[in-house]
Amino acid sequence: MSPGMSFAVDTNREDEVQLESRYQKGVRHLCDSGITKVPRKYILPISDRPNSFKGDQNAENLSINLPIIDFSQLQGPNRYQVLNSLAKACEEYGFFQLVNHGIANDAIVKMIDVGRRFFELPFDERAKFMTADMYSPVRYGTSFNQNKDGVFCWRDFLKLSCNPVSEVLSFWPSSPVDLRLAAVNYSKETKGLYLMLMEAILESLGLVGATKEESDSLKEFEDGSQLMVVNCYPSCPEPDLTLGMPPHSDYGLLTLLLQDEVRGLQIQHEEKWVTVEPIPNSFVVNVGDHLEIFSNGRYKSVLHRVLVNSSNSRISVASLHSLPVETIVKPSPKLINEANPRLYKDTDFATFLKYISSCEPKSKNFLQSRRLT
Repeated sequence: MSPGMSFAVDTNREDEVQLESRYQKGVRHLCDSGITKVPRKYILPISDRPNSFKGDQNAENLSINLPIIDFSQLQGPNRYQVLNSLAKACEEYGFFQLVNHGIANDAIVKMIDVGRRFFELPFDERAKFMTADMYSPVRYGTSFNQNKDGVFCWRDFLKLSCNPVSEVLSFWPSSPVDLRLAAVNYSKETKGLYLMLMEAILESLGLVGATKEESDSLKEFEDGSQLMVVNCYPSCPEPDLTLGMPPHSDYGLLTLLLQDEVRGLQIQHEEKWVTVEPIPNSFVVNVGDHLEIFSNGRYKSVLHRVLVNSSNSRISVASLHSLPVETIVKPSPKLINEANPRLYKDTDFATFLKYISSCEPKSKNFLQSRRLT
């Protein structure tokens, strides 16, 4: 090889290292640098791009009206009918829209606002919270799993562990100055809502009733894990080439998702990708892998993904809830019988973290790894 060729190879390697370093800093950093095309690192194979699933064209134009659960009705004389609607939504869709949930609009608006302003901070301020430690009380990062993803997705995130808030609050970002107050208030509100929803979920499964023994079973959920994820999906110059998040399912029991007014969330329903229309002042709630396991497959953890667009950035806040980190998740014994044999192995949060840190997460691979053959 001639000296000139060697120099060219070395230069290319140096360029690749510099590019990789830029990608690790996140999509917001790339956008702030003024890019006009999607870098190769973010371009999905043709079969994985939007509009490519089983020949669907213009998939972003296919929308879905998710079942709507009126939370206020759960507290009144129509509880039985609402519980039936809740069970049907979890069985057939794995998702529902929750309205009249009782969380003040002010708490919702402030959480979206501080999330947006966090991602507007200078990169050096955001970078203080970058870490590969999945147990860290606060993590700033990009893509889905930036240490394992072969192709990056068009998303930056701020993850805040909430267990318990009093012990992790000092680690959370202190800028914007109102972030901690808004996030603490929001985490408490969503935790209370989650617990009331889980009581309804358990009742809909026939696992909670009037007896003291059945009511005591709720206590194991009260000290459960809560992770808040603030997602930022910057506007993208070529949105048809990439995704904000790839198809995946959530690991926990329930996720309460707060969306801004920009469309982006899609779920897989009847073998098609369909867009969930945002409803003002509502939550999109979805069944997680742990609830599918706990219900022995009755309630479905459904694939979902996120589209990006060329005109608007998008902010969402996901509050993921499950049992305590060290608790074993397994099918409820009351849901197993001769007609409904056990379908899943025992699991826990540590098993999940070990799994996703060792491979590129795709689809529902973790849940599939828990199935009994």
